[in-house]
Amino acid sequence: MKTSSNVAESSQGIDAAKKIKGRKRHIATDTLGLLLAVIVTAASVQDSAGGRHLLDTVSADHPTVSKAWVDGGYNTAVRAHGVRLGVDVEVVPRPAGKGFRVQPRRWVVERTYGWLMQHRRLVRDYETLPQRTRADDPLAMANTMSRYLTGESTPTRRNETT
Repeated sequence: MKTSSNVAESSQGIDAAKKIKGRKRHIATDTLGLLLAVIVTAASVQDSAGGRHLLDTVSADHPTVSKAWVDGGYNTAVRAHGVRLGVDVEVVPRPAGKGFRVQPRRWVVERTYGWLMQHRRLVRDYETLPQRTRADDPLAMANTMSRYLTGESTPTRRNETT
């Protein structure tokens, strides 16, 4: 995620693949897409390092988790770390061919990212500390869940009638 100008350079990095300066958000969800864990790192941190840290958090906070589906950015080191923690880490292969295709199991996480991005505060990272950024995600998820449970739609400018 891109950061604002008030974020210290020491907590940012440049993601060489996406050419974005800022931070990365690594999330773990259940099969419904509800947040289990969030890790915020500098964008320069490799996915494998963030994935290992995320697995540590998930296994400590949710000891019943036994399976994790990840994308190709999480390498064999993450799978080996999962084995040590008792979590079967399976990489969801990218479908052959060009263009967008929904990846089984991965779409759940992408949908969760979409839900989180409906909260203006999370689109751009304004917080100086990564811990504060990490604390905003569960709040946004609680808001999303309460709206869903009550049948309330997310307010947008398009819904306004004047």
